[in-house]
Amino acid sequence: MADQSTPEARTPEKALNGETALNDGPPESADTKGGISRRLLLGTAGATGLVLGAAGGAVGYAARPAEATPLASLGADQVMFHGKHQPGILQGLQARGHVVAFDLAAGAGRKEAAALLRRWSETARRLMAGEAAQQDDTDVARDAGPSSLTITFGFGHSFFARTGLEKQRPIALDPLPDFSSDQLDKARSNGDLWVQIGANDALVAFHALRAIQKDAGRAAKVRWQMNGFNRSPGATSHPMTARNLMGQMDGTRNPKPTEADFDQRIFVPESAAKDPAGAKDPAWMANGSYAVVRRIRMLLDDWEQLSVKAQEDVIGRRKSDGAPLSGGTETTEMDLEKTDKAGNLVVPINAHARITRPDQNGGAAMLRRPFSYHDGIDADGVPDAGLLFICWQADPLRGFVTVQRKLDRGDALSKYIRHEASGLFAVPGGAAEGEYVGQRLLEG
Repeated sequence: MADQSTPEARTPEKALNGETALNDGPPESADTKGGISRRLLLGTAGATGLVLGAAGGAVGYAARPAEATPLASLGADQVMFHGKHQPGILQGLQARGHVVAFDLAAGAGRKEAAALLRRWSETARRLMAGEAAQQDDTDVARDAGPSSLTITFGFGHSFFARTGLEKQRPIALDPLPDFSSDQLDKARSNGDLWVQIGANDALVAFHALRAIQKDAGRAAKVRWQMNGFNRSPGATSHPMTARNLMGQMDGTRNPKPTEADFDQRIFVPESAAKDPAGAKDPAWMANGSYAVVRRIRMLLDDWEQLSVKAQEDVIGRRKSDGAPLSGGTETTEMDLEKTDKAGNLVVPINAHARITRPDQNGGAAMLRRPFSYHDGIDADGVPDAGLLFICWQADPLRGFVTVQRKLDRGDALSKYIRHEASGLFAVPGGAAEGEYVGQRLLEG
């Protein structure tokens, strides 16, 4: 859980290429289309055509659509499917999320995978626009708008052998090394295909999950699936960095799209396609990114026994406002050399925030976009809860691996967390109009 801020505290706004980018506005004002989709929830306050029965009860509605007004704008927020990058990377945190991995069915290969990605891409396009699924829509999200729905697709290491595309497998997709905090469940790790779903309405997110699963048909079967959540947009009086289930502001130093080197640290450069011979990534990965997915269980009973002061020393930041222990506000640069009257470092040498700073890791950076999770309470009363850690980078060896190796050598937080599942996925660039995600790989 590196000390990098989540994108929650910034508002998605329409970029010139039709994507949703991040800025520093309120998180609840996502990119909104002017029109109202077929599924947008409509209110009837102010409608003139309400028909009353003899007893005065409402028995029907005859309001003209032009006079109906939305109950809220949240459902109308829409993210575009087509664009330079896939959706679900640059957008702000969503209130509900699902991550799911699939394995191709026995006998399924490149042809079946291409047909599946074509189906999935069309379903994603329709649902993200607030439309019904193309076939056998379940009506779960019938009354809702797009609700900032995003659906993102990626390929695991094993996908390339299954489809005969080993020569197109990126070197960056080599398996992650083992770490000391790993207690990984192989059944809930990796996979041929990976799908990330996020929305600001739980029913919209579930509807998308169900549609994606049904689209898989006989071509692929679910390997594992996990559910997550974040604070709902608009729940705070002003934009704030998200808190995790430990009560800490979870990361304050996320790289920002406004930074000059943001793209080169998070996305595979376009030169991969323009000059394949000189690129370290295959051409089909241009404008894509690599997602590291980790299920990190938080040992909350142990954590909550600590005093607030002890928790702050573990993290290196104040719990109340996320400011570094060396002083200032959340965005104040941490003073790693500051000492107290006794000569002790104010920010402990093994504090999580100190260890994960990019300037302490050769500039390593990841764009963190996680979800919290809670999967019930064990028989002994211990909550199965923590973080669905998802981070994006142009090179996982320089991003996640560099930072995690440093954490392995003495992070104070490691005593209170356990990595229980893991995956690394190559997420290609966005699909252009008329394309499906992964087309340049599967038909190249």
